[in-house]
Amino acid sequence: MARRKAAGVVAVVFTALAGAQQALLVAGFGGWLPGWQPWPYLLVAAPSWLISRPLWGERIPPQWLRGVDVLRRVPAWAYVVGVLAVAAGVWAVLQDFEPYLGHEEAVYANKARSWVEGTPDAGWGVYRPVGLPALGALGLWLGDAGGGVGGADGVGALRAVALVLALGTLTVTYLVAAAWTSRRRAVVVVVVLLSGLGFLRRVPEYLNDIGATGLLLIVVLLLVRAQEKEGSRALWGVPAVALAAFYLRYGVVGNLLAVGLAAVLAYGPRAWMAQGRRLVGAAVLLVIGLVPHFWHAVRETGSPLGMILSATSQANRAYVGDGLVYYLAVFPYRLAGDLGAVVMAAGLWAAGAALRRVLAGRGGRCGERTDDRRRVFQGTAAVLVFVVLGMATDGEPRFVYLAVVLLTVLGVEAVAGLAGAAWSAPVLAAVAAFAGLTVLGTAQVVAHGAMPGPTRLAGSTVPVAREIGAAAQGRPCLVVTGYEPEFGWYSGCDAVTYAQYRKMRVPEGTRVSLVVFERGRLQPDAAGLERLAAGRESDVRTIRTDGPVGTATVVTLR
Repeated sequence: MARRKAAGVVAVVFTALAGAQQALLVAGFGGWLPGWQPWPYLLVAAPSWLISRPLWGERIPPQWLRGVDVLRRVPAWAYVVGVLAVAAGVWAVLQDFEPYLGHEEAVYANKARSWVEGTPDAGWGVYRPVGLPALGALGLWLGDAGGGVGGADGVGALRAVALVLALGTLTVTYLVAAAWTSRRRAVVVVVVLLSGLGFLRRVPEYLNDIGATGLLLIVVLLLVRAQEKEGSRALWGVPAVALAAFYLRYGVVGNLLAVGLAAVLAYGPRAWMAQGRRLVGAAVLLVIGLVPHFWHAVRETGSPLGMILSATSQANRAYVGDGLVYYLAVFPYRLAGDLGAVVMAAGLWAAGAALRRVLAGRGGRCGERTDDRRRVFQGTAAVLVFVVLGMATDGEPRFVYLAVVLLTVLGVEAVAGLAGAAWSAPVLAAVAAFAGLTVLGTAQVVAHGAMPGPTRLAGSTVPVAREIGAAAQGRPCLVVTGYEPEFGWYSGCDAVTYAQYRKMRVPEGTRVSLVVFERGRLQPDAAGLERLAAGRESDVRTIRTDGPVGTATVVTLR
């Protein structure tokens, strides 16, 4: 009894600390926390609540029950609309804290603008998928914002594409979670997902990871339906959705491989062979849909798999498997935040419990056994996503959003089950409320902890790029720099790295500007810069900037 009382005290204290620090973040006092990072108090509070559970067992305060009854009167769709509105509001607010396109964003932005205006696609590589720039080109065309040198209007149109993708993925997450749990629990899943730093950090940016995650979730849903609904034609939809995800982001190959392996392990090869013609037909459609990619890959690289292998070779890893080491080090807190970490851990536990029941041949009625198979599939897929991507590339939270979503769905179910039938509704209501507060707190962490670095770098690159673009006066121009995508977007010129410049032949009549910063990256020293000039006459000017890489020296060759 004493141990349970002590655990109860710990649970209350650490839960209060977790709420207090989120309130501090929302109020703008996150600077009191090291690096604007909240401490994982809930990872301590959650097991303490379980230990002390006999103390609070069935004693539910009447006011809690009345509050839950009031919440139940609000339809689930209204909550979903509210969460999407909050997501859109956070997206809008964060634009002011990172108003400039970052490195990855600028790569896709340059390609999108090149399709609209015919400008250079600086930074583009054969390993880049075409889906996101295609959507970006549509956004620029619809917004009539493709002109100039990539000003605020162009950025706004591209970032609006990112918003649509984010809202689409949140909606898909709700619909998929509702199909597996209930509509109200699905709302909790969505708000917990949105509250995580790993996810919310990328919501404002023009990237393809969030959009691809929504499509991957649909693939998982279709595979589940193919096994759970007799005679289902869900497999016929898998190729179309998988291809859409692939052309949006080539990196989904690792996710799809993990999902496929998990499907075989969870349901067994015989269950899939029983699909017969549907399985073969889906495989044929998938191959047909990949033919344009294979044809293009052979032209560009000489191999049908050349572009995918090229994408893998771009991984910024020190050794094979360092991505997996990274995921093990940050799981689950750095992926989903304080609350999301608890839910993900509960989801992993639930998947393990379901696996034990399946292996033991238990599970009760047919429907319960089906649910356990699904949980095993979800949990195995999540784990294999970490393993496959961790071995194939470097580690980043945005690469493993699918795993985060799957464990969050499992986790919300697990939290409800651990709370018990009487307490499940009040506990999930408390989780949703805390997640809503955390969304606002995480937005402050993103604004003041994560975004200042990239924005400060733009303080060096953007003014220099714009000055070079203005000096070119519409002539063909080339910028040689270690920050080629950003310079390409904000100058309107083509841009290459110094390594690329040494191997290329510059078209006649092109204005070439070599840019080096005081503390820049991937750039030559003074002697190397002189060798690149090769005795040609040049104009040298210095441009002072307020950014972290300091003053720029621009050598324009005549």
